Amino acid sequence: MLSSRPAGREALLAVRSSILRDVKKTEALELDFEGVDALTPSWADEFVTPLREEWGDMLHCVNTQSPSVKATLEFLKQIHAT
Repeated sequence: MLSSRPAGREALLAVRSSILRDVKKTEALELDFEGVDALTPSWADEFVTPLREEWGDMLHCVNTQSPSVKATLEFLKQIHAT
């Protein structure tokens, strides 16, 4: 269960300081949502949105079949559409 803005912000900081430290913005980045039963828009907006802004089309979300994950990612696309 991925919920709350503070938890999303904390997760992003942790990932940036470890996993993403040596990843170039020109490399594909894959977010795997396998096993995620609940994804709230607040958590995803703090975690997914900044990564989408940084990586653009190089960011790929996989295993998004969960209704919660699917709905949240679609919602984020709608509210951040330019």
